[in-house]
Amino acid sequence: MDRVQLVLLGLPILLFCSDVVTLFAPLPPPGPGPDRGPHAFQPGAESSSAADASAHVEPQVDGTGSGTTVDFKFCASCSYRGTAMTMKRMLETSFPGIHVVLENYPPPFPKRALSKAVPLLQFGAMATLMAGDQIFPRFGMVPPPWYYSLRANRFGTMASIWLFGNFAHSFLQSSGAFEVYCNGQLVFSKLSEQRFPSELELQELIGSRIPDSQIVENLEKDLVLEKDLVLDDVDADDAMRD
Repeated sequence: MDRVQLVLLGLPILLFCSDVVTLFAPLPPPGPGPDRGPHAFQPGAESSSAADASAHVEPQVDGTGSGTTVDFKFCASCSYRGTAMTMKRMLETSFPGIHVVLENYPPPFPKRALSKAVPLLQFGAMATLMAGDQIFPRFGMVPPPWYYSLRANRFGTMASIWLFGNFAHSFLQSSGAFEVYCNGQLVFSKLSEQRFPSELELQELIGSRIPDSQIVENLEKDLVLEKDLVLDDVDADDAMRD
C-alpha cells in the first residue's frame, strides 16, 4: 500500500475517531460571566456586581405583545434555525414586548438511542474489517467469503462505512419538527401540516390569541404616556415663556 492509499485510508479513520470523541466527551464547564474576572471574589465585589447587574437590566417594553410567550420548537439538525430566527424577528416587530423562545425539538427516544449506537457499529465494522482474521477464530467461526471480498477493497469499504454511518447518524438525530406554541398552547405543527407556516399566517395565529383586554390595557398605557409627554411639553413651553 503506497502513501496515497495510506492517507486516503487514514482520513476516514481520523474523522470517525473525532466524531466518537465529540459524541462521548463531557460538556465543558460554564465560563465566567461578563462581569466576573480574576478578582470576582474579593471583599466588596458583591455590591459592585449587583450594581453592574442592575445597570445592565434591559427596560421592559410595554406593547401589544406584553405578557405573551411564543415557543418555537424546531429541529436543530435540520437547519431550521434560520427560519425560526426570521419568524422571531417578525413577531417581535409585529407585537412589541412579546417574548419569543427558541428550543430544539429532539427526535423520539428510539431514534436517539439508535443514533448513539451508530458510532459503535461503525467502530465494530472497521475493527472487524481490519482484524477479522483474529476475531472470527476466537468465536469458533471461519471468515465468510464476503469478508475477503470486502477486505480486498479495504479503503473503499471503510470509506463507505464512514459515509453511510454519518448519514444514518444525521437522519436519526433529525425530527423534522417546527412546532409553534403560544402561551403553552400548540398553534401550528409542521409534523401535522407537513409544511412551514407563512409569516402572515403565523402573525394571524398569534394575534388571535392575544387577549383583547391585554391589547386595550397596553393601548391605554400608550395613551397615558403620550398624554404625559404632551403635558410635559406644555409645561416646558410655559416655563420658557415665563
